Amino acid sequence: MSHPRARGFASDNNSRICPEAWDALERANQGHVPAYGFDSYTEQAAGSIGKLFATDCDVFFTFTGSAANSLAVAHLCRSYELVICHEMAHLELGECGGLEFFSGGSKIVTAAGTDGQLDEAGIRSAFQARHGDFQYPAARAVSLTQATEIGTVYSLEKLKALADLCHQLGLWVHMDGARLANALVHLDCDPADITWRAGIDVLSFGGTKNGLAAGEAVVFFNRELANGFRYRWKQSGQVASKMRFLTAPWCGYLESGAWLRNAQHANQCAARLERGLKQVTGVTLLFPRQANSVFVQLPRELEEGLRNKGWVVTLMPGGTARFTCSWDTQQEDIDALLSDLHSL
Repeated sequence: MSHPRARGFASDNNSRICPEAWDALERANQGHVPAYGFDSYTEQAAGSIGKLFATDCDVFFTFTGSAANSLAVAHLCRSYELVICHEMAHLELGECGGLEFFSGGSKIVTAAGTDGQLDEAGIRSAFQARHGDFQYPAARAVSLTQATEIGTVYSLEKLKALADLCHQLGLWVHMDGARLANALVHLDCDPADITWRAGIDVLSFGGTKNGLAAGEAVVFFNRELANGFRYRWKQSGQVASKMRFLTAPWCGYLESGAWLRNAQHANQCAARLERGLKQVTGVTLLFPRQANSVFVQLPRELEEGLRNKGWVVTLMPGGTARFTCSWDTQQEDIDALLSDLHSL
């Protein structure tokens, strides 16, 4: 078997730190500054996020996306309440019961929906099931993933319609934005349009998949909902003592515009890869490619052949193969993968 590739398509989490974040981290590594987030870098990073979304908001930085999602939704739901999400959402499949742990028992109810997206019918059905029955958890929130776990993107119109419905039903709206930048590039809109103007109350704003080393941000657009979150944030071990090393990279990442450039590059690479995969005999594309991942049905012999050539192939539930482009994916990487597929 060949040695693993220096760059591949297994996950955008595998990529390097982008130069803008790395440089900002190095600049922050000077002298002594106040600990636990009472430093100028953390203040600057939070301010940059508020400026980015053009609104006053409360921002809390966490180490991981799992923490951001679990803590944000746990703060919306009491232990006897539930959150509705898509059946493929990371909140359901990838957080190891984080919401249930941090909320003390909140329930997740999933709904189906085409292309990895919730729809109004699914939300209504999940909400109405045993509604008013005190022996069953009461619905309190909905979590939407943008871009979705299968690389599709909610349109602005659909986001607004879903958020309006949720608020009519008395439900808060959380957005898992681990790949928000990729969705934003696809929609070519203002960051505010895809979030609070569409009715999003709380956002988990991702950076790790797009060039940061670590760190996500929980952004409360509905600031009243942030009451008390600081205690939950601290209790869960997400308040870094040397917080500047978590937040300074955000300053370089956002203020330089790298966050959008990185996402645009990853999306463009995925589009190129998609075009190439369409030409490979036996490979079937499964979903619309709207962000930085391409999902295909890959014959077993091609999968094994790629592994033997040193490629890491990520398989999703059900056996779907996912090829994800990163901010540092190169054209030569795409050409090499396609060449090996054709040769197999």
